[in-house]
Amino acid sequence: MSRSIDYGNLMHRAMRGLIQEVLGRIAKEGLPGAHHFFITFDTMHPDVEIADWLSDRYPGEMTVVIQEWFDNLDVTDEGFAITLNFGNNPEPLYIPYDAIKTFVDPSVEFGLRFETQEEEDDDDTGDAVPEDAAEAPMDEMVEPDEADAAPKEAEVVSLDQFRKT
Repeated sequence: MSRSIDYGNLMHRAMRGLIQEVLGRIAKEGLPGAHHFFITFDTMHPDVEIADWLSDRYPGEMTVVIQEWFDNLDVTDEGFAITLNFGNNPEPLYIPYDAIKTFVDPSVEFGLRFETQEEEDDDDTGDAVPEDAAEAPMDEMVEPDEADAAPKEAEVVSLDQFRKT
C-alpha cells in the first residue's frame, strides 16, 4: 500500500485545535491584556446557528469581534457558542470550527486563514461529504484555481485589513 503521512490534514486539525484551546482559555479566564479576535466564518455552513436577520444581512460570510463585551462563551470539540452585541441587541451564535475562514488577534499580529475550494455537487447526496473528504479536509485549503495542486499549508493573514485608520 502506497500511503503517505497527510501533513495537510494534520496541520488543518492542529490549527482548529489551537483556536479551540485559545477560546477555551478565554471562556475560563477572560481576555488578557489587549487581546481581541476577529473571526470570519461562512454563514451558509450547515451547522452555523445565527439569527435569520444576520444570515440575511451576511449571506456568505460574516466577521465577528470578540473584544470588550461577550457572554455565554461555551467551547466544545466541534465549535463554540457565544452571545455578542449587535446594535445593543445581544444575539446568540454558534460557530463550528469548520466554518471559520479567518482567525485574527491583531494585538499580537497573529492570524490564520483557512482557504476553501468550491465543492462540486455532482450527486444527489445533498450535504453528504464524500468518503475521501473525511480523510483529507486539508483539500479545502487549496486555492480554487489550483485544485489539482498539492494542499497548501496555512497562511498568515495580513492584518492591514483589520487596522484602524
